[in-house]
Amino acid sequence: MMPIGPLMIEHRLIERMVKVIRGELQKISEENEANESFIDTALDFFRTYADRCHHGKEEDILFRDLDKKPLSPEHKKTMQELIEEHVYARKTVGRLVDAKEKYAQRDSNALEDIIAIISELIEFYPKHIEKEDKHFFIPVMNYFSKQEKDDMLQEFWEFDKKLIHEKYKAVVEKLEGTKN
Repeated sequence: MMPIGPLMIEHRLIERMVKVIRGELQKISEENEANESFIDTALDFFRTYADRCHHGKEEDILFRDLDKKPLSPEHKKTMQELIEEHVYARKTVGRLVDAKEKYAQRDSNALEDIIAIISELIEFYPKHIEKEDKHFFIPVMNYFSKQEKDDMLQEFWEFDKKLIHEKYKAVVEKLEGTKN
């Protein structure tokens, strides 16, 4: 398996979540009410799985290693766009956190914000995934030797193994008040 295999598999799960969120957006619009528990679950998914796990492997491993290669101007430009898109996704999810908190405090504009932000996310992710899957991942694998690809894949597995421990250590530290 090439290192892009796990990344593309992760894309399929993100696409499934986007579909679920699209359905929830329909309910929110029809009922004029947000399910705070659902939004918390979606936020956890985007923060932990899509960003920390998925984008983490892309940025901390794949892009790091690509940065050491003599990339074509096109691949260099696309990689920079992808990094900027990851930043956009983080900021958008952060805005959803804020909107959900305002909604919990009964802010009258919060529901409208939630709808707008969720709409942005469900429009953003399919385009972002398509750019990676169809225009970037496969061609950039040619920059790596078989051994480099194998090493990267192994690093992906190690990254994933540490992730769950990192997440729940942070949860406990936050609850203890030892982490901001």
